[in-house]
Amino acid sequence: MSLIQSLKLVLSPPHRAATPFLAAGAFVGIIGRLTPWRFTRLIGKAGIAFSAFCLYFFRDPKRTPPPGSDLVLASADGRVTSVSLVAPPAALEMGTTPVWRVSTFLSVLDVHINRMPAAGQVTKIAYHAGKFLNASLDKASEHNERNEIRLTLADGRNIGVVQIAGLIARRILCFVEEGEHLEAGERFGLIRFGSRTDVYLPPAVEPIVVEGQTMIGGETVLAKL
Repeated sequence: MSLIQSLKLVLSPPHRAATPFLAAGAFVGIIGRLTPWRFTRLIGKAGIAFSAFCLYFFRDPKRTPPPGSDLVLASADGRVTSVSLVAPPAALEMGTTPVWRVSTFLSVLDVHINRMPAAGQVTKIAYHAGKFLNASLDKASEHNERNEIRLTLADGRNIGVVQIAGLIARRILCFVEEGEHLEAGERFGLIRFGSRTDVYLPPAVEPIVVEGQTMIGGETVLAKL
């Protein structure tokens, strides 16, 4: 990544989901500046620092999906922590035959906007309240707070996308509803402050990424249909 690209990424405007956090940090910062006590001034500086962090965390850079209707794209920025054959989540009703799952771990420094891996219709959404284990652990896919989405492609095949909360995350946001049609790379949600995103590929479709690889949501190709 070039210096210009890095600057564009860091300076990207924040998503609207950042508004309450920015407002809270700014309010604390202003109160701290207006009071004469040293302790409140320190609290005010902490508020300003928190707002600055939220500007970075909630950044929402523009992404350009590669051309081709036969591609499955990464749903999130981050590092691939697992590429394995597992059964899809039962709530998505995608059968019990194991399919390839690509798990991407997002640190607090990664862009946290989630993007659709392909063009299709959202035919199922299932939210599960749960624990907040380390999102990089395999059991987080079953025990953590998560939001599961089934995306049905034009040819009838399904892709599963699961947003999983991590140690710090306490709120999963999903911007779409069942019945909506979305394009590849289109925003569908985000997870606050550290998380993981799993993509379940259709049967017989194999991933072309490996563990440890860095993903760019909406741009990196996970598989070819």
